Amino acid sequence: MGTRQSKEAVEMEPCKKEACLIQACLSKNDFLSHKCLKVIEMLQSCCEKCNYNSTHCASLSGLLKTKPK
Repeated sequence: MGTRQSKEAVEMEPCKKEACLIQACLSKNDFLSHKCLKVIEMLQSCCEKCNYNSTHCASLSGLLKTKPK
C-alpha cells in the first residue's frame, strides 16, 4: 500500500488507529478499561477533531462511562 493510499484510507476512516489501539490495550489488560484511559482519551480527542464523524466514535460513549471523574 502506497503512502498516498494509506493517507486516503485514514481520511475515510478517521479514528480507526485509535480504536485499534483501544482494542489492543483492552485485550492485553483483561478488558479492564481503567487500564486503558490514555488510549481512550486519544480516541476522544480524535472524535472531537473530526466532529464525531467516524464509525469508531460510536463506541466512545460506552468507554467514557467507565472513565473515573
